[in-house]
Amino acid sequence: MGCHADAVIELRAGERNHRYHCECKATVDRTATLALVKAQVETGQAPGLLIAPYLTADMADRCRALGLEFIDAAGNAYLNAPGLYVFVKGQKAVAGRALAGPQRGGGNATALRMIFALLCRPELVHAPYREIVKAAGIALGAVGWVFYDLTRRGLMSGSDKTYGRRWLEPGQMLDEWVTNYPIKLRPKLNPRRFRAPDPQWWQEARLKGLDAWWGGEVAADRLTGLLKPATQTLYVKPQAAPDCLRKLVNLYRLRPDPAGPVEILEAFWRFPVDETHPDLAPPILAYADLMATLDPRNIEVARMIRERIINDALGPN
Repeated sequence: MGCHADAVIELRAGERNHRYHCECKATVDRTATLALVKAQVETGQAPGLLIAPYLTADMADRCRALGLEFIDAAGNAYLNAPGLYVFVKGQKAVAGRALAGPQRGGGNATALRMIFALLCRPELVHAPYREIVKAAGIALGAVGWVFYDLTRRGLMSGSDKTYGRRWLEPGQMLDEWVTNYPIKLRPKLNPRRFRAPDPQWWQEARLKGLDAWWGGEVAADRLTGLLKPATQTLYVKPQAAPDCLRKLVNLYRLRPDPAGPVEILEAFWRFPVDETHPDLAPPILAYADLMATLDPRNIEVARMIRERIINDALGPN
């Protein structure tokens, strides 16, 4: 992903200068935004610094837990470097000092389904509406509205009539999708949690014929070999879920547990997965699952997945 810092600044504390890659956000009201900022601006050269009009006390605590330094216009801050430590939270937002920014987009769950299909299959950007409907599993009438919104917000250009559409900011669209997915779409996927007596059950599990695909940490491990999964996320076709669950329960003794490490959700896409990884959900989904955890270990692996796999697929279309 590389560094896409909005600015590079130096803070002086005593005899030390501390250099930061800064990311400026007009609004920070979702935890997934924090993970994105940390992954985007932190490099081997300098730590990242989030700059925003205002962060709530809860967001400030989450930044500190994540190791993401920040300052806001209300006087809240978290800075942690050799010879420099500042942590202030709870200062109230100052009226009239909010920064103007673009209107939050992302749409509803239907829009997120369609945008996911377009990001995973860039050739669909040029396709007739009915092909998009088939891939995203949405109603025909929603397609035009989603394209209109993307064009209005400067993320896409082109004419619907000539199929001359193209992404203008695919990276920004991906960031927006990853931020909105845990809030607007994931809760609608009928999530259920389980626990298996053997924590390593997933290593022997075979998904062929189950209409199921690994997401989250297991997918990340299969893609990079750099993660030891502590949780297991499965996406299952809704119509196949009863049979799939029955087989998993019988073979691996899965039992319902609201706090269990095994999560099963409905697969919401309708296009074929990558033939080289037939048991994995699309990499963008694994990336989003990891970012939503706010686990620094997961965020680092997510960054690698984006750099090594996703960015190439998001190239010019």
